[in-house]
Formats: sequence, structure tokens, C-alpha cells
Amino acid sequence: MSNPLAGLEPQLVWQHFDALRRIPRPSKHEERVAEHVVRWAESHGFPVTRDGAGNVVVRVPATPGHEQAPTVVLQGHLDMVAEKNSDVAFDFLADAIQLRIEGDYLYATGTTLGADNGVGVAAAMAVAEDSEAVHGPLELLFTVDEETGLTGAQLLDPGLITGRTLINLDTEEEGALYIGCAGGADANSFFTVTLEPVPAGYAGLAVRVRGLRGGHSGVDIHENRANALKCLARLLAAPSRQVTPDLRLASLAGGSKHNAIPREADAVIAVPAASVAEVRAAIQEMAGVLQEEFGEIDPGLRVEVEDAAVSEVFAARDGNCILDAFLACPHGVLAMSRAVPGLVETSNNLAVVSTEGNRVKVVTSSRSSVMPSLKATLQQVEAVFRLAGAEVEVHDGYPGWKPNPESPVLKTSMAVFQREFGRTPAVKAIHAGLECGLIGEKLPGIDMVSMGPQIESPHSPDERVKIPTVADFYRLLKAVLAELARAA
Repeated sequence: MSNPLAGLEPQLVWQHFDALRRIPRPSKHEERVAEHVVRWAESHGFPVTRDGAGNVVVRVPATPGHEQAPTVVLQGHLDMVAEKNSDVAFDFLADAIQLRIEGDYLYATGTTLGADNGVGVAAAMAVAEDSEAVHGPLELLFTVDEETGLTGAQLLDPGLITGRTLINLDTEEEGALYIGCAGGADANSFFTVTLEPVPAGYAGLAVRVRGLRGGHSGVDIHENRANALKCLARLLAAPSRQVTPDLRLASLAGGSKHNAIPREADAVIAVPAASVAEVRAAIQEMAGVLQEEFGEIDPGLRVEVEDAAVSEVFAARDGNCILDAFLACPHGVLAMSRAVPGLVETSNNLAVVSTEGNRVKVVTSSRSSVMPSLKATLQQVEAVFRLAGAEVEVHDGYPGWKPNPESPVLKTSMAVFQREFGRTPAVKAIHAGLECGLIGEKLPGIDMVSMGPQIESPHSPDERVKIPTVADFYRLLKAVLAELARAA
């Protein structure tokens, strides 16, 4: 089978991305991709170091004549979100990402693509060996486990980094330079339910939500896409209120990542056999309501109801409390920024639910660029689940990155962008967690900017990168590095 990346420009970037997409690298399983980077660095004679967290730092000498220029750090993360459609057979610990091109876009087939942050890592590696690139000394900082909590950045050994100018390569909008990001934190809620035999005369049903777009819980949250878990709660609440109060839950599952809007959700329920037809009808009626509500943003939304075998169910009160918590839990945009027009300030994502025996675990993820608002959101989520009878654990979060409009590297990047493309770049902050916030805490005073190509629907199997923007991104990166080297 021909490689769809063959012939794409810039060749060095795509060659490195091609190598990365063949290496399994879900979060917390970056060892193979880290070893790949180490071998690559050693093959080029670049000194390479790893810290205790597994982060990789590659030191690249300056191009001749620019040895006295300040060191610039190019930073990205090695891991990728491992999301796939439920009908796709794929092992993220063993299989290579399968690619396809449609028009100007590169996709994976049924899985996340890993352009987040594979393209950024590939660009940094390409610059290091590009004979036409001009730059001062470089430190390539490749972190681990960014997608599940920014762990690599949290545990970074700051002694490995000497540069005090950093270009983060992990934003996803062509024509934009980012100078700030939200902070965030997760909460895990645990329900301990009483399991009972299915009452006599009951029948089991499986209820499934499918076809949603999902997406990144920071980047895409403002689009008000449907949340499969919230949809599922509404689907189950309808028959319990309209048909029979005796609906019993047997299991709940849905979502897979704290930072992804849930695309799919499943429940197994038991209802009086005499009410099955009415229950099915009430669920489908609510499905129509959801399709009307979300039809423009999630046209693929569908609801499936099938007969299911059930042996045990939750005690009635336990199931009702869980459904009420799902209905009450905030999801989506909670506040817009007063300081940065158009920026989501605060949001919450009802992210994951799983059932194991008599334990139901619920994961929520909160974000805000205002730390008191983040704490208030976490308190609200905690209160909802505690009132419903759950034990709640709020995890330590990560800090935001406060925008600095006077940043020297921002001003250089803006001037270079204007010169290269004949237009002014947008200067933005992002409602997502970038590692810059943590790195800024580790290295006080470091001057940072973030850039990247156009990547759409990250964290979902619809992830795609706009191919021509990769060339523009690489052109900008090289031009900024050259300007920083010459200005020294």
C-alpha cells in the first residue's frame, strides 16, 4: 500500500511524523517513542538527556556563526490521545496509525491521528537536521504524559533547561500565536451501590448513544456539542418519569478520557416487562428531542435500544441518585472571559463513567483561566456528587499561563509572521492546558510563545490536520529561529 505522506512538503517534517505515527505512544506508554528520539539524537551526534519522569532533552548546536545567540527551547509532548470508534479494531499499544488524505486534510482511519502533538515534535526534529535552517543553540524538550495530566511538565527537572526563550509547538490554529492558557483540575466521584437480583417480571434493555463528534474538552467546549453522558441521563430519566418509576439501572459506561467530550455512552437497565414497549417509545421520543436540540452541531447523534440479559440491578435509590447527579452536574461553558474577548474563561466536562461490580466511578474535568473560578467550579461539582451520596476526590490541578502582551519572543514572532505572510497574526489565549503554565512555574521569567498548524477535532477519531498549514507552520518556525539568532 502506498504511503499517503510520500511527496508532501516539507519532506523532513512529514518523514519524522511518519516515523512517529508508526510507534505506539498513548499517554503513560511513551517509552518506545522516547527511545526513538534518543536513537535519532545519538545518530546525529546531539547530546541527549532524560530526567526521572522520562522527559527527553536534545541539545542541538547552533548553525555556524550563531554560536553566541541565546539558547531557544523548542517544546512538545511525545504522547497522544488514544481514542477510537467502538466499531474499529485497533490496539494503541501495538498498531501503527492508519492514514488517509481527503482534499487538503490528513486523517487517521477510525482513530485519533496523533497530529496533536506529533506534528510539533516532528517539526522540532526536522529543524535540528535541516541544512537550510539558521538558528542559535537549541534545546528540544519533549515531555511525556501531557494528555492525562501534564505529568511530564509537572515533574520536569528544571536543571536540564538552560534556555530562557521557549517556543511551544502544541497549539492548533494556523495564523495564531498563543500567549496564555487555562489551568485545570479533575475530580473523581465514587458511588458504592447495593446490588439486588432483578425483580420478578422485569426485562433488560441496553441503551446506547452513538455518533457524536466529541472533541477536546477545552478547544471545542464552546461549540456546545452534545455530551453522550448527559444525553444518556436524559434518555433514562424520560421513561422513569413518564412511564414507570420502577426503572432500575444495572450498569453505566461512557467516555474514555478526562479531556475529551464523551462521544458514546451505554446503559443496561431493567423495567417491568409489561412496560417495555412504552419505555422504548419514551426513550425514542427523547432521542428525537436530542436530535432536534443538537442536530446542527451533532447531526450523527443516534440512540439504540436492544433487549439485554440482566441478572443484578442497583438498588432503586442508588440508581436514581446517580441519574440525578448526571442531570445536575454542570457541563460546557460556565463563563466567558471579561479580559480576552471571545475566550472561554471557565468550563466543566462530565467526562467518563465506568461500572465495576458495585462501584460506579465518574470523572469530571474543570478548566478556568481564573484560579478562584476553577476552585469554585470544583466545589460545585463536588457538592453535586456528595449530595447524591458519592465519595469525591479532587485532584491537584495545573496552573494557567498568564498572557504577557509585551513578551519579546511574541513581538519577534509577530514581526516575522507579518513579513513572511503579509498579514497580522491573531494573538490569543486558549481554553486548554498547555505545558507552558507548568514550565513557567519551573523556570520563572522564561519568555514563551506557542504556535502550530491547523489541527481540527483533536482528541477524537475525527482529528485532522490541514496539510498546507504544516508547511506554513514550519516556515514560520524556521524564520523566527533565524530572526532570534541574527538579533543576538
